[in-house]
Amino acid sequence: MRIISGKYRGRRLSPPKNISARPTTDFAKESLFNLLNNRIDFEGIEMLDLFAGTGGIGLEMISRGAKEVTSVELAHTQQNFIISTCKQLGITNLNLVRADVFKFINACHLQYDFIYADPPYALERLAELPDLVLPLLKSEGLFVLEHGKTHDFTSHPRWQSTREYGSVHFSFFS
Repeated sequence: MRIISGKYRGRRLSPPKNISARPTTDFAKESLFNLLNNRIDFEGIEMLDLFAGTGGIGLEMISRGAKEVTSVELAHTQQNFIISTCKQLGITNLNLVRADVFKFINACHLQYDFIYADPPYALERLAELPDLVLPLLKSEGLFVLEHGKTHDFTSHPRWQSTREYGSVHFSFFS
């Protein structure tokens, strides 16, 4: 796993072997950020990273100039990895929330410029995420949901597009 661009460009991060997360591949992450470059000015944005896993997407956003990233992760192994990576890189603008994502969403009253969610592909409530997350999005914001091929969001009223990179699918909502 590596940071692709920005302040920490080229930094390699090695998640522990016992991590239960499925980190977004470098190829898929690079493709995603190529798309985002045309839609988002990273400088100064506030991001919400749901099901943060190893924190790779949030760390990439910070590297590219995000003002603040809030990462929500429940698993202790992933939390510890995110904390140690932030210490190693000297990152102070990533706020780690140790919580169940659905409980966090229900309690959150803030809004974000960019929201990214990478839930387990087999998550029973995955199809509910757009409706639950979109109220947390600022009016000009963007929500990206990473999912497998078994989910189709094209009929959602705020769906914009879906991009496929092997088994990784990114659905964009505004």
